[in-house]
Amino acid sequence: MASEDVKTTESAVTTIVNLAEEAKLARGGVKAPSYAVLSICKSLVAGGVAGGVSRTAVAPLERLKILLQVQNPHNIKYNGTIQGLKYIWRTEGFRGLFKGNGTNCARIVPNSAVKFFSYEEASKGILWLYRQQPGNEDARLTPLLRLGAGACAGIIAMSATYPMDMVRGRLTVQTEKSPYQYRGMFHALSTVLREEGPRALYKGWLPSVIGVIPYVGLNFAVYESLKDWLIKAKPFGLVQDSDLSVTTRLACGAAAGTVGQTVAYPLDVIRRRMQMVGWKDAASIVTGDGRSKASLEYNGMVDAFRKTVRYEGFGALYKGLVPNSVKVVPSIAIAFVTYEVVKDILGVEIRISD
Repeated sequence: MASEDVKTTESAVTTIVNLAEEAKLARGGVKAPSYAVLSICKSLVAGGVAGGVSRTAVAPLERLKILLQVQNPHNIKYNGTIQGLKYIWRTEGFRGLFKGNGTNCARIVPNSAVKFFSYEEASKGILWLYRQQPGNEDARLTPLLRLGAGACAGIIAMSATYPMDMVRGRLTVQTEKSPYQYRGMFHALSTVLREEGPRALYKGWLPSVIGVIPYVGLNFAVYESLKDWLIKAKPFGLVQDSDLSVTTRLACGAAAGTVGQTVAYPLDVIRRRMQMVGWKDAASIVTGDGRSKASLEYNGMVDAFRKTVRYEGFGALYKGLVPNSVKVVPSIAIAFVTYEVVKDILGVEIRISD
């Protein structure tokens, strides 16, 4: 009997130990809902910080780019990057260089947060679908798959925050001589809604979405693919212990920004011009101080392209490209690196290539 009791006791202990081990493994394999929510919040915070920091760093160039894109061709005030920045400084002072940046950050912070988060989730989803195909069980993200994930992220983020981008463009364009002054983002939103209707908040949305597909898609595809190549090839001693320095990652971001903005820039010009349509008290920079009013009536994206090229030449589609290039390269680079650094600080895993 004693022997049987011992065996029973040993069996019970073994069962308890096994159950404890299984519970431990289950806890390790299944993350609590609160952990998932915290991870999502950290990812959104990192994306938002990245957007705010990068856009504020290049705010003067962002404003000058928009002024060059929409200024009346018969009354040129801004002839280039240096002259344009000097003119803004002389006529509007230091604050003029950052006009519209508050609204821009109010837009870009949620936009960037949604964009980075959407890219990670879209990458995971696209990779999962790709691995369901026979023979692709161990596949990794390719540049083409990254391009698709980036395009999805860009469309989602652009659509979610477009009304703020629209009013930001108008706030950025107005000067001290503008016939009518928007007092801020919310005043501009309410005024546009009251005078032009809800649809006005989405003027230029189509070229924006078409432009964001190659722009954001190429940004992510080039950046991630270039990083992967550097880590695997290890050229010029740039990689130490399978990690890239901040300087190298900045260079990868700069390359990504250059490729993306060059391809998508004409659509950005058309978007800005369409956003100005219907503004009855348009800024003096658009109307040319009343000297010669440019045609601001477009029947759609194609009509805007046609009229811009007909009246101003093909080069008009690249107005503001120089300050935009000077702006985009550091802006994209800073955004990517800030995002990764903040996520590192917050302790969130950022690699999604596996």
